[in-house]
Amino acid sequence: MNIHEYQAKELLAAKGIPVPAGHAALSVEEAVEAASKLPGPLYVVKAQIHAGGRGKGKFKELGPDAKGGVRLAKSVEEVRANAAEMLGKTLVTIQTGDAGKQVNRLYVTDGVDIAREYYLALLVDRGSGRIAMVASTEGGMDIEAVAHDTPERITTILIDPAQGFMPHHGRALAHALKLKGDLNKQAQTLAGQLYDAFLAYDCAMLEINPLVETEDGRLLVLDAKMSFDSNAMYRHPDVEALRDESEEDPMEVEASKYDLAYIKLDGDIGCMVNGAGLAMATMDIIKLNGAFPANFLDVGGGASKEKVTAAFKIILSDPAVKGILVNIFGGIMRCDIIADGIVSAAREVDLKVPLVVRLEGTNVDEGKAILAQSGLAIVPANDLGDAARKIVAQVKGTVAA
Repeated sequence: MNIHEYQAKELLAAKGIPVPAGHAALSVEEAVEAASKLPGPLYVVKAQIHAGGRGKGKFKELGPDAKGGVRLAKSVEEVRANAAEMLGKTLVTIQTGDAGKQVNRLYVTDGVDIAREYYLALLVDRGSGRIAMVASTEGGMDIEAVAHDTPERITTILIDPAQGFMPHHGRALAHALKLKGDLNKQAQTLAGQLYDAFLAYDCAMLEINPLVETEDGRLLVLDAKMSFDSNAMYRHPDVEALRDESEEDPMEVEASKYDLAYIKLDGDIGCMVNGAGLAMATMDIIKLNGAFPANFLDVGGGASKEKVTAAFKIILSDPAVKGILVNIFGGIMRCDIIADGIVSAAREVDLKVPLVVRLEGTNVDEGKAILAQSGLAIVPANDLGDAARKIVAQVKGTVAA
């Protein structure tokens, strides 16, 4: 789960981490009101979308010479003008793709006199089973180029969660950022605070870009991005309440209501599978046969008929889907339950695309009988390879080998 920058800063500020003063705004008047609460005379107006690269982004509706999604304003009236120009427009960045994202919220912050910019992030390193603290002296909008062209300028500090954050981790971070004197001490303190926040909120990633050194010698979190382990959100109802569904794919939002693991992809063959590993194998074999999956969808090991029906509807709500492959291995999940859900959903949505079903496992004979007796144009498959060949052939209008 992702949240907006202003929300991330509020969470960090609650842990004592230094951030510039700022206020969120949903309208031009709220942006003006936000600016009036800040000391000025310099303000920053930031588009709030779940994507990076906002400063270099471009608005679809504005000309190529228009400013991006992060703008300086030297008066409250400039804040008003920028807010009016940005709200409701579509911002395209390196992370949004060509479709971009509509800007529905702004964040108006106090201007900061910046001496230097740094990069700092914490994330889960699954390879080592540790938390990685990644730092660079080259923070700012070009961090992607730094990572690509000069990776030696990026330092990674691994922290064993069983041991926890230790003073030498803070010293290593300060050394990586080449900080001296009081700034060195601030960096060590900040590193510990960020690590504690990362654990406390069950983060998957916490990115500070840039972390800035101000002209008066302070370290400030100028921008923050936080994402969370969705499986841990039951422990954080306050964080879950920050979810902005307008920033998410509508089908993924609908899937989350039924506890379905769904991710939309770019292909045209919809997949419904039980088990993440089996789902990955199903997508791979579709590609092996010359087509591309339209989604990843894992209904889980103990889905009900209602859950299966919901999954089927979500797949069919994607206009890109030209065929569906259902691949079920019934262990905990019973094949007859899956078959009931498939038949129910197909009738309810008036199925008009090819459907290939491979069932194996618990109650497989009952499941196959339900499909055969449904009167629907369901193509049975004997195994995964057979299923993939048949659905690709159906979509492409050829004959399966």
